Amino acid sequence: MDDRLTRRLGLGDAVVLGLGSMIGAGVFAAFAPAARAAGAGLLLGLAVAAVVAYCNATSSARLAALYPESGGTYVYGRERLGPFSGYLAGWGFVVGKTASCAAMALTVGAYLAPSLVRPIAVAAVVALTTLNWFGVHKSALVTRVIVAVVLGVLAAVVVAGWAGGDPQAAHLTPVTGHGVLGVLQAAGFLFFAFAGYARIATLGEEVREPARTIPRAIPLALGIALVVYAALAVTVLAVLGPDGAGGSDAPLVAVVQATPWSWLVPVVRVGAAVAALGSLLALVLGVSRTTFAMARDRHLPHALAAVHPRYGVPHRAEVAVGAVVVAVVLLVDVRGAIGFSSVTVLAYYAIANASALTLDRDRGTRVVPALGLVGCLVVAVSLPAAAVISGVAVLTVGALWWVVRRSVSGRG
Repeated sequence: MDDRLTRRLGLGDAVVLGLGSMIGAGVFAAFAPAARAAGAGLLLGLAVAAVVAYCNATSSARLAALYPESGGTYVYGRERLGPFSGYLAGWGFVVGKTASCAAMALTVGAYLAPSLVRPIAVAAVVALTTLNWFGVHKSALVTRVIVAVVLGVLAAVVVAGWAGGDPQAAHLTPVTGHGVLGVLQAAGFLFFAFAGYARIATLGEEVREPARTIPRAIPLALGIALVVYAALAVTVLAVLGPDGAGGSDAPLVAVVQATPWSWLVPVVRVGAAVAALGSLLALVLGVSRTTFAMARDRHLPHALAAVHPRYGVPHRAEVAVGAVVVAVVLLVDVRGAIGFSSVTVLAYYAIANASALTLDRDRGTRVVPALGLVGCLVVAVSLPAAAVISGVAVLTVGALWWVVRRSVSGRG
């Protein structure tokens, strides 16, 4: 049985998949909690999140060029720091991003039909899992369409806010907002919207010329997302003010409602649902590939390491991930799903930066991964206590499973 994947993705596909992961439902939801935490300091929080994301992206790109395999930081940690670090990164990614998948699916339902949130969420998971079964290239084509639609909607929000609203420069100060802790918490919330860039690295085994393509695709996708987020953040704050942005569950909708262009509200709502579908599509791709890599190394059931003989995708891993996401959708709400996801994702990237620190100097400066490692840890512990506790608990369970498994293997 062949357990190698087919290289079908070029630079454009890789950038689009990264954008599809970042410019998704997070951009429609992250500004409200960030504004509540930091007020106008949301802008400074965005800058902090961008710096941490850039460091993570740079470290991931260097490592992906050296290890162009499916699995991302699971592979990097294993090769540079040892099996346990790789396993813990993979565990944190799979568990945290599975919860993110559920959150995205629930977001689709919440925007399309609040009274049918869970049935629509389940239908979305089933539909996208089926799409992934028929090949990653088809998924990239769908993501390209989704990204184009969402960017159009976001551009409409910015134009409406500045042309038809009442933007005020005074709403953009003070940049320190509610203090250092508030800015760091805002950075943590906004980092959730950035976190998809490394999805490109997790697809490393399916990218053509990975040593050249991945280091170019990750920073390019991140840069485009940052420009979009900065434009939206300034628009939301200028039109609504810090209190208005923090008090709205859908601040982009609130911006349009504050203008004579309120006919755009349904368009923004549909755009949010489409964005959530795009994020869900890319998330399922990334989680299934990491599951595939861990199963191939027997950290998860080896049966999940199968590759479909016709479509060249890890079909069993995709079905397993889809089934778990459906179960989570039926059991939790959006806040519960996202609560510990942010902490585990930051832990995942902390391991990526620690892995990059072990590279020779000829592969780049060590300042960037060092800054990324510190940034991930500081932002993670600055998040609300409930999120930190739940995230640490998940990582602890994973570590205990590693110990039990190694003990059983040793006795065997």
